[in-house]
Amino acid sequence: MKSAIFATRWREIPVETGRLASFRGDRLGLDRLCAECLVFNDVCSPQLAGAKSEATTFSRQGLRGIMEAGIVGLPNVGKSTLFNALTMSKSAQSANYPFCTIEPNEGVVSVPDNRLERITRYIVPKKIIPAALKLVDIAGIVKGASEGQGLGNKFLTHIREVDAILQVVRCFEDPDVIHVTGNVNPVSDIETIEIELMLADIQTLENSLAKAERTAKSGDKDAKHRVEVIRKCLAHLATEEPLRKLAFEEADAKVVRSYGLMTAKPILYVANVDENDLEGKHPLVQQVREFAAKVGASVVPVCAKLEAEIAELDEADRKEMLEGAGLAEPALATLAREAYRVLGLQSYFTAGEMEVRAWTIPIGATAPQAAGVIHTDFEKGFIRAEIYTLEDLETYKTEKEIRAAGKLRVEGKSYVMQDGDICHFLFN
Repeated sequence: MKSAIFATRWREIPVETGRLASFRGDRLGLDRLCAECLVFNDVCSPQLAGAKSEATTFSRQGLRGIMEAGIVGLPNVGKSTLFNALTMSKSAQSANYPFCTIEPNEGVVSVPDNRLERITRYIVPKKIIPAALKLVDIAGIVKGASEGQGLGNKFLTHIREVDAILQVVRCFEDPDVIHVTGNVNPVSDIETIEIELMLADIQTLENSLAKAERTAKSGDKDAKHRVEVIRKCLAHLATEEPLRKLAFEEADAKVVRSYGLMTAKPILYVANVDENDLEGKHPLVQQVREFAAKVGASVVPVCAKLEAEIAELDEADRKEMLEGAGLAEPALATLAREAYRVLGLQSYFTAGEMEVRAWTIPIGATAPQAAGVIHTDFEKGFIRAEIYTLEDLETYKTEKEIRAAGKLRVEGKSYVMQDGDICHFLFN
């Protein structure tokens, strides 16, 4: 385990053969546990650990690990300011000139979810752990990046490695803030980056096609399938449309994911607005909304400068500043939730005396797969899940009363998890 968080190595911990074990946030039994699990701390949470070991990674292939969103845009549009605000840090350098950011900055942010607070009214834990999302602040992309302009392909490589794209577009006028093109035109900015990503994807596919065709001549079925998918993608890109607008069967989608094709990734547009336009009513924002509607994307207006200032305050001052700005919560909370949705993710909860925790799973995950996010052995030894809803908890107040009322559902291996399920997993 490469992450520094995993300071304690795995060790064998014997338990009785055939022992029924369970996990609900307060009790855990397993024949192979890391030492950290025994004290119920945060280490085995893929969301917070960010480990890339086999045991904790779902990446773009499965169900284990933290999902990543890359913050992209033209140089000097507020990407690093936004990143610092989201992560409540100053790790990303921010300045009024292009290519201030060179190497990507990374940070993990919590996904706000008031259901956690509602659960803890009835189940009071020692810890509350929200879902989390990894953000990567990627240096600015300019016209010609696919051919090495600016800092070119180096930055494009970083985008290939994330699961979704958050594109920051400037939607405010300020003569004191340099724009790389000389004028503020958010739709043109969006199209510039989209074209560069499409050109880079075409280059990737063309380079892969020759190799796949050579292998296919030997009769290799997988190679033949790859050739078909590559040609399909190239034909679509030739229409100047991104791959995210092309529907794929799962087998085809798997091939597409293997190449890290950037225009196939889900995208969310972040309109960086002026402090006097927090609701995003400026014509520039409307232009972005109209464009996004055509491509099936969403738009979140955020004043990165204001949010960065709010993030630096303590809780009391932050609340006062939000009230003064007429905001119920930081706009970044909305952005985090929307990014979570764009990634096709949902949460389920475990609740016990030790912790109440939100766990991240893709929409459509089964009960064993959801259990595997906690620990791989949970999926392997899955027996059943006992599930109730937050509404049940608010009605009956305790799990005991939920069970007595017959509202505690027993679900097997085929159960498809629903957003907000509160779970108790049993495994051997």
